[in-house]
Amino acid sequence: MKRFKLKLIIVLSIVLVIFFIGISMYTSYIKIEDTVEEAIANQNLEAAKSIAKAIDLETYERFLKERNRDEDYWTIRHYLNDAREKLGVLYVYTLEIDNSTTSKVLIVGYPDKKDNPNDFLIGEACTVPEAQVKLAYEEGKPFVTEILQDTKYGHHYKTVGTPIMNEKGEIISYLSIDISTDTLDGIKETVINSNIFLLVLSGLFVIIVIISFFLLQKWYQKEVGTTEYTYQKEIKTLIASVSSLRHDYINHIQVLHGFLHIGEVDQATKYVDSLSKDIQTIESIKLNLDHPGLAILLQTKKLTCQNQQIDIQITVEDNPFNNIKTIDLINILSNIIDNAIEATMELPEELRKITVSCKADELYYTFSITNAGRKLPDINQIFKQGYSTKKVEKGRVRGQGLFIVKETINKYNGTITLDTINEKETIAIVKIPSK
Repeated sequence: MKRFKLKLIIVLSIVLVIFFIGISMYTSYIKIEDTVEEAIANQNLEAAKSIAKAIDLETYERFLKERNRDEDYWTIRHYLNDAREKLGVLYVYTLEIDNSTTSKVLIVGYPDKKDNPNDFLIGEACTVPEAQVKLAYEEGKPFVTEILQDTKYGHHYKTVGTPIMNEKGEIISYLSIDISTDTLDGIKETVINSNIFLLVLSGLFVIIVIISFFLLQKWYQKEVGTTEYTYQKEIKTLIASVSSLRHDYINHIQVLHGFLHIGEVDQATKYVDSLSKDIQTIESIKLNLDHPGLAILLQTKKLTCQNQQIDIQITVEDNPFNNIKTIDLINILSNIIDNAIEATMELPEELRKITVSCKADELYYTFSITNAGRKLPDINQIFKQGYSTKKVEKGRVRGQGLFIVKETINKYNGTITLDTINEKETIAIVKIPSK
């Protein structure tokens, strides 16, 4: 079942990657097409403005009065045809727009067809849509259409138009250019071929983003999992210690109740006096530190030591230790102090002692943990994964703690040293750069 779920996840992931790559490349393709189409339309609109400005107004205005295929007509038609050939477009022509719904073709720039006097009739209805006609008629502005279809001549094209003005600045007609979709498609293909690398790069970018997302998610889960495990471990220790204290104090209350019940007030008073010393000891567990994570850790370890009859002394300088992640700081100190507690527990109660010191200066954070106990057998092997000085216990993995500590310290270019003092004490010193 697990294998099936894993295969399903892998297949779905591959499908999603392919889908997102396809969407990304298609979007980029459409964007390039639209950009090319817009650029061509704008280029031809500027060309239309130049043609409109350069037209022979005197000749054209005479044509507008007569509207015949006379010498003025052919003069303008030759001029428009010359412009058409130079631009390489489908048609260059003039339009009459005298209402807000329809337009009429006046002169089309095209080669002479003496054998067909009815080609491109003057006043023939034009295919410019009503929206663009209305814009031109009511506001006198240039226009650009979408792709149009001419059923009579069998063309697909895009049209741009701009006003033709007389010397008084009045609009007397419109100059339009039809750009064939064949021309548009050809330019689009050329541009897309030259940008194929960008399309591929766009797909690769999606792959990188998706892979990065999964890697970040995996890293986040690992970090959260490690943090959760560490804090759960300390919280469980704290709960166990509190439960132990609760159990002890229930017994104390029962003893007091017994003394008072039999009238032994003096004995009850002495018993309360002895309990007050324990209460003062518990009160001393509180640590007022700027670093919440460190405070929780050390308070937990101090309570553990108290329950195990270990004398622990903790000194922490007033410093937030910001150059170390909380999870890493807890991993380092938790493992070392746990080892110190285990080593100390092998001694009689009166010899059990641990000292913890956390200091900071301009160069280093220095953490030192000293514990009473036997000499370490082999300091050179102590940091190797799987190596342990403790007895092998069934179902329990040993030799991971100091290896993890060493790996964590290496991340910060720090150092750790272990040494035995006077054959009776072991000291661990961790130094991590503070900047």
